[in-house]
Amino acid sequence: MADFTTISFAPSAKTKLVAVSVVLVSCFGLGAAAQNSPLLSGGAAFLTSTRGGKTSYQPIIEPLLAAPLGGHFLVESRAALLEEISPNTGGQSGYDHFHYIAVTYLQGDILASPHATLVAGSFLLPFNTYNERLSPVWIGNFQDSPAVESLGLLSTFTGVGGELRGSAVSTSDYSLDYTAWFSARSSNEQFSSERSSGGRLALYLPEMRLEGGLSYDRSLQNTEENFYGAHLWWETKGAAFRFRSEFARSHHVQGYWAEADLRTLMFGGADSWRGRFEPLFRMQQTFRRDTVVSDGLPLVNTQRADFGLDYNLPHNTRILTSYSRSFSPSGNENIWETGIVYRLLFPAWKGKSQ
Repeated sequence: MADFTTISFAPSAKTKLVAVSVVLVSCFGLGAAAQNSPLLSGGAAFLTSTRGGKTSYQPIIEPLLAAPLGGHFLVESRAALLEEISPNTGGQSGYDHFHYIAVTYLQGDILASPHATLVAGSFLLPFNTYNERLSPVWIGNFQDSPAVESLGLLSTFTGVGGELRGSAVSTSDYSLDYTAWFSARSSNEQFSSERSSGGRLALYLPEMRLEGGLSYDRSLQNTEENFYGAHLWWETKGAAFRFRSEFARSHHVQGYWAEADLRTLMFGGADSWRGRFEPLFRMQQTFRRDTVVSDGLPLVNTQRADFGLDYNLPHNTRILTSYSRSFSPSGNENIWETGIVYRLLFPAWKGKSQ
């Protein structure tokens, strides 16, 4: 996903040791003092992508830890372990590969009050929604993230610093959630970040099952720049149909993505073979405002349509399939993707009796 596939290097043995050590310390050092049982979650996947007749393969494991320490403190962490196997470039035969092992984020949450949570450490930047909610491999409906997702997340997708977040107002008719953050500059190989600050405000209407929000991010490093975002989510009762969308804008480019999926529950329920199908559609477009800086997006106006069909097997396993057609002045492209994803969730050990 976007939070780690942008990395194009193979870490050294020392880097791998640091990454694994952080996870082990989180699991066995911090978790040992927990009154409640820590949860080990995450996912494993084997993905393939075919572009221009050439197929790449990517096995991925993404473990996630949530370790409560008492009733007001929580340690969260997610790691990424992947192998990228792709055809050699330059007309050479055979395949090339690289591997990547790292901690995606590691943060401590202090539940200060019913309306405020303090977060410190390395955290996913909460600009718009995709990075926090849909980037884990076991959650997203499509293998790859929308192109516009990277806007507002700078080059690292994570921040090192602190957040203040919570529910400002919550009633039976609506709730108003807020997030504010500041990230310092960090050149650490495992926990890199750029200096920035920003926030997000979201309104949720439970009766309509509708959420809309606005995001803002200001880059405070090198060339200062503002990023603006908006999101809209809606789902029916029972979540048979879901609609998700985002818009993002920077000084050089802007764009959007909109995704709809339908779970065929009406044909015998969620446990019937017909009710396990999930057709998908996603539309995304990027529009250049200038070509001075790419912001990680194409330097020409690009539009792409993604058609998918997922199948939800028993035991938290999904089969993902999709076909995409990308259109741009630099050339059109067909993209075929398939994969199988397994979601895991279990307590690390038995919780302390009360």
